[in-house]
Amino acid sequence: MLKLVCSDCGKEYSDKDPVWRCSCGGILDLINTPGFKIDKTNPEYRGMWRYRDSIPVNSNSDIISFQEGFTPLLEIDTTEGRLLVKQDHLFPTGSYKDRGASVLISKIKELGIKKVVEDSSGNAGAAVAAYCAKAGIECDIYVPESTSSGKLAQIELYGAKLHRIPGTRENTAMAVMEAAEKIYYASHSWNPWFFQGTKTFAYEVCEQLGWKTPDIVVLPAGNGTLFLGAYIGFRELKEAGIITDLPKMIAVQSANCAPLYKSYLNGSEKPSKVESVPTLAEGIAIAEPVRGTQILNAVQKTNGTVVAVNEEDILLTLKSMIAGGYYIEPTSGAVIAGALNYQKEHKEILKTKIIVTAFTGHGLKSTEKLLNLDTGY
Repeated sequence: MLKLVCSDCGKEYSDKDPVWRCSCGGILDLINTPGFKIDKTNPEYRGMWRYRDSIPVNSNSDIISFQEGFTPLLEIDTTEGRLLVKQDHLFPTGSYKDRGASVLISKIKELGIKKVVEDSSGNAGAAVAAYCAKAGIECDIYVPESTSSGKLAQIELYGAKLHRIPGTRENTAMAVMEAAEKIYYASHSWNPWFFQGTKTFAYEVCEQLGWKTPDIVVLPAGNGTLFLGAYIGFRELKEAGIITDLPKMIAVQSANCAPLYKSYLNGSEKPSKVESVPTLAEGIAIAEPVRGTQILNAVQKTNGTVVAVNEEDILLTLKSMIAGGYYIEPTSGAVIAGALNYQKEHKEILKTKIIVTAFTGHGLKSTEKLLNLDTGY
């Protein structure tokens, strides 16, 4: 039976309970999920809902979808070898966050919830706003006032009420928590249903590789919604006997805001305290990741690592990708920079390895910032 369980006190909730956090304040995780069912995969459906029986939404009538998913897995030659890049910037709202939003808002519809709040550096807010618009669910989105104007316009045009919060990303998180005392929190970091969507990244990668696992997966780690979702997905594939080993998972942070990188270097199991400095990679500038301990645990369980990329590497990689025809947002540049740096440091042992990473967000969401790359941000 599917349950939500508190990672702190162990209290259990039914999947029919409209909760996003334990009464003790702890993080909730889902247990007894359907797991991966290869015989139930629908090859005629090209989106992520081809894995319908592995996604815990009870009724088909509650599914909110734009047929998102199954994005191309494209090989890119680099100076250090080759990368396989999942084109998740091609989603309906322009980022991989649509994976989680589709499942989360479907579950919210199933629960009969009529209004939600969410906080975001932009992409998650846009995704939640879009899926709420389709579901007829009212939503308020909280964002830092420094968020890219393209993302702000996108959120408002979907019909969401936008709250611009002065200060850091953490100030935005505090503001939404106050609202969440009275309104259901459709959080991409706190809410466990979101990860049931992002886990489909792992399903798709393995299917696109002929039901084989990559050797190494390099993904962003701000709040870790794609990173942890992929870890859940690969773990379910292993439990189903589809793959024999988990890929080594590499978490990428901006050097200007790297609490997990600092913890990894120090051998700590919890995120370290850091002061966030402005960075091109606004999407991963999270000084206090809610599930930071879980991200570090996933790194450890897969014999992975955490890397931090500086602003120069982000900028150079971003410009190089765009010059090659890939119009991605700066945070995607940070992820690719992390993958390239990892390749460079392990060049000899990676010659025969399959390395997968992702374009996480489209450049059209950040055009104003991209136009000012050489003059500051």
